[in-house]
Amino acid sequence: MNLTISGHHLEVTPALREYVMTKLERVTRHFDQVVDVNVILSVEKQKEKERRQKAEVNLHVKGKDIFVENAHEDLYAAIDQLMDKLDRQVCRHKERTQDHHHESIKHHDLGMDAMQ
Repeated sequence: MNLTISGHHLEVTPALREYVMTKLERVTRHFDQVVDVNVILSVEKQKEKERRQKAEVNLHVKGKDIFVENAHEDLYAAIDQLMDKLDRQVCRHKERTQDHHHESIKHHDLGMDAMQ
């Protein structure tokens, strides 16, 4: 898994990097076919009162790209909410890609013969 964490108008400190990596472990625990993860942490300076901390992630899994973003006044809270959203989307993607094959006809016929 290739992981890129970058900051926009923000320095990514080692503590921030470690926090993001710890939160990403939960996602990769649910779905191990993650190819690339690109995390961008940014500060939007619209007004000094409303400094919006924004976190976004672009996750490339086998067969699909998942993009999630979240903004909050606290960057750590934004990361938490972002990972919750990402986790839900990854779980949904995993459920869609799992095999939903039914029991084959041969196995069904053998079961019926054993009952007679």
